Amino acid sequence: MSGKPADQSRKVSRLPPLPQPLDPIIEELFADTRRRGGEPLNLHHTTGHAPKLSRARRMMTVALRNDCKTSRKLRELTILRMSHINDCPYERDHHEPLGLRAGLTREQLDALPDWRNHRHLFNAEERALLAYVDALGIDRGDVDDATFAAMEEHFSPQEIVEITYCATTYLANAIVVKAFRIERDLPHIRAAPGKF
Repeated sequence: MSGKPADQSRKVSRLPPLPQPLDPIIEELFADTRRRGGEPLNLHHTTGHAPKLSRARRMMTVALRNDCKTSRKLRELTILRMSHINDCPYERDHHEPLGLRAGLTREQLDALPDWRNHRHLFNAEERALLAYVDALGIDRGDVDDATFAAMEEHFSPQEIVEITYCATTYLANAIVVKAFRIERDLPHIRAAPGKF
């Protein structure tokens, strides 16, 4: 994809459109998104009001997409479960296609809101991860010993840190989306996919 969005002045959240011309930091972030195969999202058009924070945040999201030991499938499972916990369809719009590409099934995605009643669709590793994500999102990080022990049984310390950062990054993302009432992106607008 190339070129600028048709209308960068369109309001996509509670905040006003980004000032024109774009801040040089935001201009470069948008160009980077396009170089990596995506388009700037309404999320980017909203949070771009804080260019330096947007640049810092980009480093984390690029690392989560490209530089983790944990499989992309499990990271997408983490993000999608967190999107259900936080009732954030915006994130599901973008991450369900990525989850399917990473190896999750449509049946698994459909079961995520009530995964415990569909345990048979998830292997032991995935069940441990989902219980942990529930503790992070529903119980606000109050992870009991049994849940953490199940994580240690299936994941290395590095992977547990990666999963924790992934889950909590997308917990924060859901809060940002909801607080600003960011509109869902048009179906053809996609984030840069990252490594699979």
